[in-house]
Formats: sequence, structure tokens, C-alpha cells
Amino acid sequence: MEPGPPGSSRPTEPGPCLSSQQGADQAASASLQSAAGAQPGRHSLAVAAVLPAGGCGERMGVPTPKQFCPILERPLISYTLQALERVYWIKDIVVAVTGENMEVMKSIIQKYQHKRISLVEAGVTRHRSIFNGLKALAEDQLNCKLSKPEIVIVHDAVRPFVEEDTLLKVVTAAKKHGCSDYDLEFGTECLQLALKYCCTKAKLVEGSPDLWKVTYKRDLYAVESIIKEKISQEICVVTDIEEDNKYVSHLLEEVLKSELNHVKVTSEALCHAGRDLQQIILDQCYNFVCVNVMTSDFQETQKLLSMLEESNLSILYPVVVVSVHFLDFKLVPPSQKMESLMLIREFAKEVKKRNIWLCGLLISYPQDEQKLQESLRQGAIIIASLIKERNSGLIGQLLIA
Repeated sequence: MEPGPPGSSRPTEPGPCLSSQQGADQAASASLQSAAGAQPGRHSLAVAAVLPAGGCGERMGVPTPKQFCPILERPLISYTLQALERVYWIKDIVVAVTGENMEVMKSIIQKYQHKRISLVEAGVTRHRSIFNGLKALAEDQLNCKLSKPEIVIVHDAVRPFVEEDTLLKVVTAAKKHGCSDYDLEFGTECLQLALKYCCTKAKLVEGSPDLWKVTYKRDLYAVESIIKEKISQEICVVTDIEEDNKYVSHLLEEVLKSELNHVKVTSEALCHAGRDLQQIILDQCYNFVCVNVMTSDFQETQKLLSMLEESNLSILYPVVVVSVHFLDFKLVPPSQKMESLMLIREFAKEVKKRNIWLCGLLISYPQDEQKLQESLRQGAIIIASLIKERNSGLIGQLLIA
């Protein structure tokens, strides 16, 4: 699959782009629903995927092969596997890795709970790695968990943003145009050369704008930026059922909505049942603001952290929790409460092991309404920065608005 036209999220120079053909895309998308055999799930078409992941990433300029480079402390290849796993009609995913990275790949599969993944040893070239993956799918062996597919998608291990509709277009084209043993044996990375000189049966399918390949170090920053943007689109403000907490929590929620008009801000009470909050967690919200009023007690924050740990929400993406504490600095000097508030460091160390990033925020709670609004606005700016930037260096820190 080749990347589509350049978009705002695409870094410079990762590879060639194709010109946009919106009308053709719309027609193709409409025809997918009615094309014979185009709906893998509906027509039980056996589809598998092969990911060649044996490269050393020379152009990246880093010692770690690019497919294993961390993005928010998680290997890049894990994001690609996640994208393919979302497509339920891809029955098997075969990853070709070098022998020296076989154990690393096994640990990634286990840690991030990837499913339907099989490993084969990579060849000396990319083409041979693909061949080894296809060979594993073609073999009829007893006790083999792989089923022989009708169509195999070959996808780069370092293209993490592939969408299901693009994969469906590829499957449709593959079913229509096919591929011979000759094409496989004498294949080439350049489709234009294959079409011109090799008489292969091939079809160029245009992908989405962000279907680019991570090639250079700068591409890693682009991937991280896109993922951060994706998981920062919802914030849940959590409070207990006390009236004072409800009031100030509502005020903070309104200020957050005003300051972050592109982000969905919701609020839930941390009641004993916690059913509504559980649903938000199940809906995969990765950002929580736990409100504590006129107290340095972390009891409510600890309840929320326990719920998040039990949910396993943080397996794939880091969950940011901001423990917010309101104090009237005229009545209670911050120094008197600072020692107890610094307990957040110990809590943060523990939950960091579960990929929950905890930090604290102390907001001035003056009696003057105008000053309170300004404190809330400053607090909202800090919260937005913590969630959007996801800076691991701020884990366990206590910030003051």
C-alpha cells in the first residue's frame, strides 16, 4: 500500500505521495459494499496479514531498530499490531523478526496482550521475510494454529495508522486482480516497475493521508504527536458527593470547557457504585481530573486510581490523572499542607508501574469570585498542558496555580 496525498499530520519526506482523487475514492467506497467477496466478514473470506519486521533502521540513525523504538514508552510495532487487530476479519497476523529480536517481540505481545499473532524468523532481505511469512501461512501441518488464507495483506511494521477501510480496499483489489507464484518469486518494491516490465497483475490502492512510513527520527515525533492528540480528546472531572465538591467541580468543568472547546469534558461522582464512571473507563477515556476541596487527603484520588488499575485501561496508552486540591491560601498557608500533599510522589511511583501517570495540582480557592475564576483558569491551562503534552518528567510533581 502506498501513502495517500500529503496531510497536515504527515512529516516531511517520509516517502512518495499520490495525488488526491476524492471522487474516485467515494465511488470505490460505495462499490465495496456490493462487490462480490469484498466484505471479508460477511462472505467469510479468509484474510491474513504479514508484517516484515526484520529491518535494522539504518536511516533512523538510532541503535534500536525503528519498529521497536518507544512511542509514549510503548514500541512502535505494538501500535501497528493494534491497528490490524481492530479489524476482526483479519484472522491471523504473522510477524517476521530476526532471531536476535524474537524474545523481544514475544515480550511485546505478552505485555500489550496482542492476539492472533504468530512469529517467524525474518530473511536476509525484506522480500525473503515476506516469503517466510507467506510460507508459514501456506503450510498444512497438524496442530498448526494458522489457517491457510485466500488473501494475504503485506503491511509495513512501521505504518501504525492504517484504517480498516483502506485494508478493505486492498482486499477487494487483491481478490479482483490476484497474484501469481511468478509475481511472488520475482516481486519488487516498486509497483510502477512491476506493472511496466514484469507483467504482474497488480492494482495501486490509494491510502489515507496519514498512512506514511516511519523512516527518519523526526517521524517518531510526528507519530507521538498524533497519538497524543488522539487520546487527549476527552477529560473526565471526578469528584465525591459532597456539596462543596460539586460546586467547585462544576466551576472547574465549565472553565475547562471554555478553555478547551475542542475537547469533550464530562463529570462524574465517585460514588460507591461508580457505575457511570466505570462506563467512562470502558469507553476508553484516558484523562481524569480528581477534585479535592479544602483538604490534602488523597482518599478520593486513591479510589479513582484503584478503579483504573482494576480496569486495565492503561495497557495500551498512558492514563493521566491530575489530583486537584483547593486551598484558601489566606486561611491556610500552602507550607502547612505541602508536606502531606507531597505524598503524591509515593502514589505516583506505584501507579506508574501500571502506566498511570499521576501528578498533583494545588489551586488557590479565594473567597472573591473573580479571583477564584482566575485561579480556575490558570488551573485549566495547567491541566490541559499535562494532558496534551503527557510529559513523563512531570509524573509525581505538585504544581501550583
